[in-house]
Amino acid sequence: MTLNDDQLDRYARHIILKQVGGAGQQKLLASRVLVIGAGGLGSPLILYLAAAGVGTIGVIDDDVVSLSNLQRQILHTTGQIGKMKTDSAGDMVRQINPDVNIIDIPERLSGINAEKIISEYDIIADGCDNFDTRFIVNDVCLKLKKPFISAALSQFDGQISTFKGFLSDKPCYRCFIPDHPGDVGNCAEAGILGAVAGVLGTMQAVEVLKELLGLGDSLAGKLVIYDALSATSRTIILPKDPGCPVCK
Repeated sequence: MTLNDDQLDRYARHIILKQVGGAGQQKLLASRVLVIGAGGLGSPLILYLAAAGVGTIGVIDDDVVSLSNLQRQILHTTGQIGKMKTDSAGDMVRQINPDVNIIDIPERLSGINAEKIISEYDIIADGCDNFDTRFIVNDVCLKLKKPFISAALSQFDGQISTFKGFLSDKPCYRCFIPDHPGDVGNCAEAGILGAVAGVLGTMQAVEVLKELLGLGDSLAGKLVIYDALSATSRTIILPKDPGCPVCK
């Protein structure tokens, strides 16, 4: 793939980075990323992946845009209320970057469709809001040896990690959370400071781009915890659980 004049201009700030260059940008344009959820996390994630020139972005979500989403889900606008979030995401991505092939998947990821969908992508970015879906993503990514970057939000904080449990020394998501923790309130029930979703979703985009380009230190085996009220973050080690029944 040769970058044309428009692409050389569009991606100039990437290309002048010696760690990226033209070859790295070409790699991004050839990459395929699946984003699970076009909500608070998925919004900044999708926007930055599209702006970066990730060539194919799949977006799976079965929800429609509602007025209460707009306080944090910056991918959508008031005029898109009532539309499927996948349609809204597609509209926005096509305006941002015509290089990007956006694949709308207006359904819920499940044990029935997950393997077929995930198999078509290089990296999975999990922006869902429930543990059942995360467990499905983890199990399928283990089977297919796909890395996935997962983030989660609370009222004023969030966390992010990369899971590569198919490697002998790295944990899977079940090493971190082996069982469903029970009733955990979502944004609708507990509330959230909208910009916190922006921070974690943007961090996800950075980690996806790092994995695609082979840059820096992977978050595999580590968990970053961000606290907005104290303006601090800390990183803890996530060890592989030798007794994990999923990735042993």
